[in-house]
Amino acid sequence: MTMTNYHVRPIKEEDIPFLWEMLYASLHTREDDEPLPIESVHTPELSKYVKDWGREGDLGYIAVDQHDKRLGSITLRFYTDQNAGYGYVDAVTPEMGMAVTQDARGKGVGTLLLQTALDEVERRGIEAVSLSVDPDNQAIRLYRRLGFVEKDLCGTSVTMVRVSASKS
Repeated sequence: MTMTNYHVRPIKEEDIPFLWEMLYASLHTREDDEPLPIESVHTPELSKYVKDWGREGDLGYIAVDQHDKRLGSITLRFYTDQNAGYGYVDAVTPEMGMAVTQDARGKGVGTLLLQTALDEVERRGIEAVSLSVDPDNQAIRLYRRLGFVEKDLCGTSVTMVRVSASKS
């Protein structure tokens, strides 16, 4: 898989089942841990990342190959103090969620998704983006490389923030 045989596109309504799959894929478990049950994505603390997708302010992309096979997703959503996500900073900072299918990892798909979303964030004048990541998750290196810095540690989760280039 090379950069030339996949691309990103905005999320469509028919991608919503895939967003649920990617939400589950984003749940990091340590090597010795039992995988979480798939139903865990439907708990209130996790379902908020996909439920009612397409509301005002939602932004996201799907990476697909030349056969339109979905390879990964990235979503950005605004929350409030009342429905804060794991990487919540404030109501004007969207929280990002990203996952790539197992067979597409390490091939630049995550980088392409993240860069596409960050370019759109800049275009829209959004001042900052946050995310939550397990400190043992390999993706933390990608986030650091693209300008995210660690803001807080909550349990087994690091909240990272990237301030837009125009605001830094």
